[in-house]
Amino acid sequence: MTTYRPSPRPSFDAPTAIPYASVTRHVWGDDEAGQVADWIYASTDRIHALVFGLPAGGAFRHSPEFRTVFGADEVLHVLEGEMVLANPETGEVVRVPRGGFVFFRRDTWHHAFAHGPEHLRVIELFAPPPATGSSGAYARTRPYLELADSRYADDAMLGRVLPGERPAQRTLHVIDDADVRWRREGDALVGILASTEHLTAAVLDLGPGAVAAAHAHDGDEVLYVLEGAVHVRAWHGDETRVFELGPRDACYLPSGCRHEYRAFTGAARALLGVAPSYLAP
Repeated sequence: MTTYRPSPRPSFDAPTAIPYASVTRHVWGDDEAGQVADWIYASTDRIHALVFGLPAGGAFRHSPEFRTVFGADEVLHVLEGEMVLANPETGEVVRVPRGGFVFFRRDTWHHAFAHGPEHLRVIELFAPPPATGSSGAYARTRPYLELADSRYADDAMLGRVLPGERPAQRTLHVIDDADVRWRREGDALVGILASTEHLTAAVLDLGPGAVAAAHAHDGDEVLYVLEGAVHVRAWHGDETRVFELGPRDACYLPSGCRHEYRAFTGAARALLGVAPSYLAP
C-alpha cells in the first residue's frame, strides 16, 4: 500500500518565472484512489497552483490514505480533454469540456474522470493552501466516505428537472460565460470567475499591444499562460524583473508586489489566481 505523504511545495520569496520545463513533477494517489500526474507550479503559504493529468479513460477517486475532501476553495480549468467531476457524497455530476471552469468550496468530496478519447489536463487553483493544513491533514479530520458508498447520480432530481433551471442546492458550480464578472484594467480585460474570502480566480485577456494597468494585490498571485505570449514586469524592492511567458509557463508574484502585463507579439490569454485578497494592500 502506498502511504500518503504531502506533495512537494515549491515556494518563492520574490517575483519568479516558472517555465514548464522546470515545474515540480509528482504522482499523487494509490491503486484504490487512482494515480494522477501532477505538475506543481507553486505552493506558498497563501496559494497552491498545479496542473493534474489523467490518461484517456482514467480517473481519481479516493482511498483511506488519499482523501479528496479539503479545507479549501478550488477553481478547476480544463486545458485538454473533457472532465466529468462528481461529488460522490451527494451524487452531483457535472461535465466540463475543454476550456470550461468549475468551482467548489471546502468540505466538498470530489472525483474526476477523463471522459472520451483524449487524455485530461486540468489546472487547479487552491486556497487556503496545503501549507496551512488544508489538504491531507485536514482530510483526515473529516468523516470518511466509504468508497463503496460513492454515488454518481442524484435520483431526487428525477421528476423535478425542467429545462433552463439550475438545482437550488449544489456543491459543484460550472462557470458559464454569463457568470463571469468583467473588469477593464488598463487595456486588459479581467474576467472574475470566482472570488471568496480565500481565493480569486480570473481570466486575463490582452489584445495585441495591450498593457494592463500596473497594480498590486493583498495576496500571492500565480499567473498561468493559456495562449500567446505575456510579458510580466514586476517591481520588487529596488529591483525590476521582466519575464516573457508562453503557453504552459507561469509566474509567481508575492503579495504587495507591483506588476503589469503586456502583449508585445499578439493577443494573449492567461488564468490567474490570487489568495487571499485581489484588492491592493
